[in-house]
Amino acid sequence: MSTAKPPARAASTRTVGRGRALPEEPPPRRPWWSGGGVKVVFGDSLNHYDKWDAPDVILSDGGYGVLGFDGDTAGHAQLPDWYAPHVAAWSRRAKPATTLWFWNSEIGWAAVHPVLERAGWRYVNANVWNKGKGHIAGNINTRTIRRFPVVSELCVQYVMQARIDGAPLKVWLRREWRRTGLPLKRANEACGVRDAAVRKYLDQGHLWYWPPVEMFRRLADYANAHGDPAGRPYFSADGEWPMSDAEWSATRAKFRCPHGVTNVWDRPALRGRQRLTTAAGKAIHLNQKPLDLMTRVIEASSDPGDVIWEPFGGLFTACVAAIETGRRAFGAERDACYFRHGVDRLRARAKQRRRARAQS
Repeated sequence: MSTAKPPARAASTRTVGRGRALPEEPPPRRPWWSGGGVKVVFGDSLNHYDKWDAPDVILSDGGYGVLGFDGDTAGHAQLPDWYAPHVAAWSRRAKPATTLWFWNSEIGWAAVHPVLERAGWRYVNANVWNKGKGHIAGNINTRTIRRFPVVSELCVQYVMQARIDGAPLKVWLRREWRRTGLPLKRANEACGVRDAAVRKYLDQGHLWYWPPVEMFRRLADYANAHGDPAGRPYFSADGEWPMSDAEWSATRAKFRCPHGVTNVWDRPALRGRQRLTTAAGKAIHLNQKPLDLMTRVIEASSDPGDVIWEPFGGLFTACVAAIETGRRAFGAERDACYFRHGVDRLRARAKQRRRARAQS
């Protein structure tokens, strides 16, 4: 008789009913909603990315590796595979200046960072949402816990690594200047500076600076006026004309830092009217994000009319923020219950905005 143990079963990732305030629902009769500049669909975002307008900003609040929803992984080690097809789609559809805000736990982000980096996303900054001690009050036994209590999540800023002719911008800029046959120091003359053009704009290390539009224009005009005629046009993306000011500006992601805001966001977790709840007062979605934080990152990295993506919609907080800030948005959600409540929320916000515009 064999005494071999049967193979261990993989940890289940099915979490329906686990921590939910509401039971499962059948798929909605109408699997989409549109209004207020927002379009959301019921289903997997992987099936819809190619149908959405190219994004200026992507807000990702997907798997955390904590079995937090039906389909989430059982641990952070599985997150790279979970995110890989989404990251590939984001990179394929992103503009040269798209910004990605990646929400996750510290270890979840650390696991997925290499996937993002390989796909062309450049790390900018890790922002910490500090929910404060009130988040764990009454839920922690300091006599038995073996770590400091966790009251934080991360929202990590990435930008798409813009490329021209397959090369990163800093490589392309220096390569174009070399093609002119002019000495590097002549770039300083072109920009009207002593040494900053070579030291900043043509540097190939971590001290490289993106040339402001005015300085790029000076480099391009000087190169085309004084460089080897056989190589013209210089600093051209299409091989026919030098890049325009607008084309060069579009290679850099937008960002405006609000006064007084740092990378640590002291903001209590959602409570009371801020959180969507059932009639019995139970939270509909355990991981609902604060609208003000979503609004903060959207306003910092986009302009009115720009396109926002929310691939893992939940209650569509980013799409709500898009409505309130005059952006367009596309979102998806696979859970029928969350989708229904999220659409109700969007419909109400869009109606409020229409009334406000009519009264102004």
